Amino acid sequence: MEFNFDEIVNRKNTNAFKWDALPPGDVLPMWVADMDFKTASAIIQALSDRVAHGVFGYTQTPPQFYNAITNWWQKRHGFTIQQDWIVPVMGVIPALSAIVRALTQKGDKVIIQPPVYNHFYITLANCGCEIVENNLLYNHGDYSLDLNDLENQAFNPDVKLLILSNPHNPAGRVWTREELQQVAAICLKHNVIVISDEIHSDLVLDTNTHIPFASLGEEHSQNSITLASPTKTFNLAGLQVGYLFTQNSAFIKAVNTILVMQEIEMLSPFAVEALIAAYTQGEEWLEALKTYLYDNYLYLKEFVAQNIPAVTVAPLQGTYLVWVDCSALQKTSVSLAEDLLQNNNLKVNAGTMYGAAGEGFIRINIACPRAQLKKGLMRLKAGLTLQ
Repeated sequence: MEFNFDEIVNRKNTNAFKWDALPPGDVLPMWVADMDFKTASAIIQALSDRVAHGVFGYTQTPPQFYNAITNWWQKRHGFTIQQDWIVPVMGVIPALSAIVRALTQKGDKVIIQPPVYNHFYITLANCGCEIVENNLLYNHGDYSLDLNDLENQAFNPDVKLLILSNPHNPAGRVWTREELQQVAAICLKHNVIVISDEIHSDLVLDTNTHIPFASLGEEHSQNSITLASPTKTFNLAGLQVGYLFTQNSAFIKAVNTILVMQEIEMLSPFAVEALIAAYTQGEEWLEALKTYLYDNYLYLKEFVAQNIPAVTVAPLQGTYLVWVDCSALQKTSVSLAEDLLQNNNLKVNAGTMYGAAGEGFIRINIACPRAQLKKGLMRLKAGLTLQ
């Protein structure tokens, strides 16, 4: 089947946060992490059929929802999830908040690995936890884990959790089995529970392979909770659908208590139908999408090498979010992003949005038609070559 990812979809005036939260004018958004592609036709049809029913009352989560998840993870990632490990949630961020509240007390320490997804900072602050930064190691565009520092941080008995971004946003790393095994061993040794955010697990590019943290062995499955969703994969963020899974029944009980308390345990009928359609009928579309995204990355990488040689593009192993080192320009990330917006009508994310370790970087969303990408890169060149 042919899929037209070159189609330009006008998202302006649709209340799209990515487009309509921008200043008026010809601003091109390459920032917030949703895609400018229509989702798979099977999902659109499933939602259309549900709308045609005309009644949208409170909705149970049916067996087909759980079956779709277990079959997807078995087929795509070679990992067997039991149905009773799964908890449906209204998105990964509300679930992360519920997990942190369930497994920590105010003042407990939680490790994160900057530069890392900004909502980790927000959630931990809202939950009254103290953030412990285990910065990634950076070497000429490549990132790796600082395992020695992780061991030192995890040794503190006040540290209760590690939030792992797997694949990593914004660095674009897909962690190897060996890397994850070392993280898992450290956390198990020091009684640190791992929360593995695997929302980008289906967007692993080229020859890289996603390794589910829970697949490392039963002892690590028992010491972790995984967060996942089809929202990044199939561009469904506005439907507020996700799930967590863990083999640890005590964790499930504690998290469910918080979800009920926060009154966010029930999904919408559209969320249910979209996930089922995505995971049962969306695989061919996803494979085509991944090829298109990786070609976008290769185009960006070559463009930058030829036109903006002062900056360095980090390897993109997973996600559609490209991490660009602009430190040679000797400007702050915030000033770079502000200048690109004000002078070049291009919206990107400043690196310090993801912690102090992101200083000197910007993040660029390449999940858009090629023509739109080319237009954005011309604006990037105009802005950065004048620095």
